[in-house]
Amino acid sequence: MVRTLILTVDRDNDLGVKAGIRGPVVGRKATLAAALRLGIADPEESDTNAILGALHQHDRLAEEVIGDDEVQIALLTGDVRVGARSDREIATQLDEVIQDFQPDKAILVTDGADDEEALPIITSRVRVDHIEKIIVRQSKGIEGTYYYVAKAIEDPRWRARLLVPIATVMIILGIGLILPSDYGSALIGTLPLIIGIWLLSRGLGWEQQLDRLMGDMRAATTGSLLTSMLWALALVSMMIAVVTVIQVLYATSLEIESYASSILPSSTNFDVNAVNSDIAVWVIAIDNALSWILVAFFSLFLSLGVLRWKEGQFTGQSIMLLATGLVVYFVISAINEVSLSMLGGQDVDLRVDSVVETWALPVVAILGRYLMSVIVDSLSEGDEGGRGSEFWGV
Repeated sequence: MVRTLILTVDRDNDLGVKAGIRGPVVGRKATLAAALRLGIADPEESDTNAILGALHQHDRLAEEVIGDDEVQIALLTGDVRVGARSDREIATQLDEVIQDFQPDKAILVTDGADDEEALPIITSRVRVDHIEKIIVRQSKGIEGTYYYVAKAIEDPRWRARLLVPIATVMIILGIGLILPSDYGSALIGTLPLIIGIWLLSRGLGWEQQLDRLMGDMRAATTGSLLTSMLWALALVSMMIAVVTVIQVLYATSLEIESYASSILPSSTNFDVNAVNSDIAVWVIAIDNALSWILVAFFSLFLSLGVLRWKEGQFTGQSIMLLATGLVVYFVISAINEVSLSMLGGQDVDLRVDSVVETWALPVVAILGRYLMSVIVDSLSEGDEGGRGSEFWGV
């Protein structure tokens, strides 16, 4: 008695997204119903042809059954975020099918190389005797380049592969043309260098070694080494901020006026003894130490973010803390500038150009933080199951 399992894999879960069917789908009747629902939902979906190809294999083998041999068909679905998550889902569903049917061998029917990425998972659990790839024959009228490019742009799997390289090239060319001639030529010159290195690595088959190297570097960078460096940077920044405050507090009147001149616009004259020298000195001290405090703040929260990322608990709200830090920095800088101008004996300049020059960056920072919060909330709500905090995890 030989049990044969006919398998087809929908790694990016088109069946769940478009037809609302969750895997595993087991049995000829259920698989045929799934193929019909997916075909009606999206007639151009290639997974429909793969499912029909698996049904064809099932029926052909069912007619050739000898004695007590059995043939079963199963459809496995992955996840929209193709990768480790979809592979885990496929492995879980395959274990469920194997436990119920206990096959001796399997035949895999796919529609392309993307679904064949799940082959190592399948072969680790059951012997695969044959792999059949379903290639759809198109009519001559729709085999033009425009059709395939349009379809690739609509497909989320191919959109990033097609548009990201084109967008990167255009951004580098645009920045190179905007920058001065010397810097722009150097930037544009790096473009063919990068493309040449990439083509060389592909031609010599180095892409797997490079991917492994980048993965190892990423794992080492996001580990304890990076966290320790960020903690050290935060500590050093706070120490420099304290030293900066002490230097300003013990500075001479001439040095205080020099510090104030670097903060205020060039057209503003500052008199350290005009109103209250003690308050003015503290304002100058805070303004000089503010940049180092911001560096310490960013380093501290980035280190905590790295730890949460390694644990798979990094959330979009953590990004909002960094955006809030920028808003606080620009607002305090603007307040310091206005306060220092008043403490130095100057009247408040309410001209439009002066107000815009002082408060433009704080307003832009506030608007940027609001836009960031909208993006984070949108991405969190878009995560399936409503688990927004896990969308940013590993």
